[in-house]
Amino acid sequence: MKTTERRARARQDKGGKRGLLEGIGVSAGIAIGPAHVLEAGAIQVPEYQVASSQLVTEVERFEAALARADKQVRKLRRKAEALPAGVLDELGPLLEAHAAMLGSSRLAGGVATTIRERRINAEAAVQSVVSDMVRSLSAVNDAYLAARAQDVREVGDRILRQLTETPYHAFAHVPEGAIIIAEELSPADTALLDPAKIGGFVTALGGTDSHTAIMARSMGLPAVLGATVAPKAIRSGETIIVDGDTGRIVLDPDEDSLTEYRRRAAARERLERELTRLRSLPAITQDGVTISLLANMELPRDLEIAADRGAEGVGLFRTEFMFMNRDVLPDEDEQYAALRQVVEGMAGKPVTIRTLDVGGEKLATALGDRIADSANPALGLRAIRLSLREPKLLETQLSAILRAGAHGPVRILLPMISSTAQVRAVRAILTKVVRRLKRRKVRIADPLPPLGAMIEVPAAALSADALAMECDFLALGTNDLTMYTLAIDRGDEQVADLYNPLHPAVLKLIQFTVDAANRRGLPVSICGEIAGDPRYAPLLVGLGVKELSMSATALPRVKQRIRRLSFAPATQRARAIMDQLDEGRIAVLLDDFNDGL
Repeated sequence: MKTTERRARARQDKGGKRGLLEGIGVSAGIAIGPAHVLEAGAIQVPEYQVASSQLVTEVERFEAALARADKQVRKLRRKAEALPAGVLDELGPLLEAHAAMLGSSRLAGGVATTIRERRINAEAAVQSVVSDMVRSLSAVNDAYLAARAQDVREVGDRILRQLTETPYHAFAHVPEGAIIIAEELSPADTALLDPAKIGGFVTALGGTDSHTAIMARSMGLPAVLGATVAPKAIRSGETIIVDGDTGRIVLDPDEDSLTEYRRRAAARERLERELTRLRSLPAITQDGVTISLLANMELPRDLEIAADRGAEGVGLFRTEFMFMNRDVLPDEDEQYAALRQVVEGMAGKPVTIRTLDVGGEKLATALGDRIADSANPALGLRAIRLSLREPKLLETQLSAILRAGAHGPVRILLPMISSTAQVRAVRAILTKVVRRLKRRKVRIADPLPPLGAMIEVPAAALSADALAMECDFLALGTNDLTMYTLAIDRGDEQVADLYNPLHPAVLKLIQFTVDAANRRGLPVSICGEIAGDPRYAPLLVGLGVKELSMSATALPRVKQRIRRLSFAPATQRARAIMDQLDEGRIAVLLDDFNDGL
């Protein structure tokens, strides 16, 4: 359901003694358990001296963090405007107060002055100024001012969290089966969740196709994002129900609601068990066309679920998660050990390893000094641009991949490619790394791994013929391709309803890429979220895609859909769809075809 059809709101409902919250259901499933509300808490930061020549840069770093914190609060305020009057009356003034403090000359000006006069780092300056403001407010025996002191602490923590990119390291102390409630979870935060212990999560911010939502689906965790009032309305320890299908959160449910949701959860588990029986069967159409179904993975821990769901290999291993939640970069041996675990775990099945793709909403603290703040991170120094700017990073990663390739078949995938020059530059570095490893007599992949480009910007899709001449395979990253084509931030719930992979422009870029690869006889895959949605399977197969990579949890449903369709009719329907100019008509043609299966 689109964001506009499910505005985050709070209302009373007979199913919950304390009411019902609604947000955006981004990861299917039902979770019932105790809520664990993440409090910002005190963030420990060091204090150190800053050289006189770096004071301007340090002030700018603080101002950039302040702007990000202000943007976050403004985003919450806009969402709050859609809430019922009673809830808005309670939440609105709080957000107004936080916004006012973020824009106040006393806070902002005080921190900047402290950095310059005491020549200390921004984090320490924020803590110093916030402490002074809290002491001043607390010294007055006034309940209103005491409440403002708590607001100052919260605003200070918000700025510090932006400065330090601090994830929620307290997950280790979360009760088993608990449901995480937070204002926002970054991909780095989400990577810390253990799906064997966490029941699901709810956040105030986030959109359907954000990386956090993608990870929730990959981990099989029921999740609801965009539930604006959740962190304030939910109490730690109270029983709640999270419905990742509808985006509903039931607070303090009554017995009837618990019984109904438990029945639905059990029915879902039965269906999942039935679909798992397809594990050993091929994804083959009614008229004999075989489609390869592979898994997208973030961490080695995903191996078990990939094997359980019958993945024929790993179509996308996201290496950036080895770089998150740490202050020191992983060295070659550490990367090699993690990649070897994945390669050996797939027992001879192919593993496609994507080189480092950080930037935008995927941040790595250990790389903070290499990536300056950008006005638009999605268009800034990220992915292959960073790797080529910092060749030592790329050399280390390629060395680890080549060594892991000695234990099973691997492919190297380059993210955010926009030109053939970038591919040639990587090949030159790869050749250099191979020579060095051979001189060291290190065992590496033989033959060398295929090198492929990820098609996720329009320039790459329009240059697909040229890229096909430089690459050994192509992979369509339809999440970013849709975002860049339609100029829509897929993590922003305000415009999430405009994000549509069925837009004619997006489909033409997909078709252009697939045709270019097929003309050269190259493998071409789709590893975006549409690959894991059974709805899109007939269209993708009909366009000539023979390899789909998705969250392992999605594999059985997509396989079921493929085994029900025939290639020839799917091809005919894909041609009819590609003749359309209206995305609404495209959706009708696709859904009518699915209904007939």
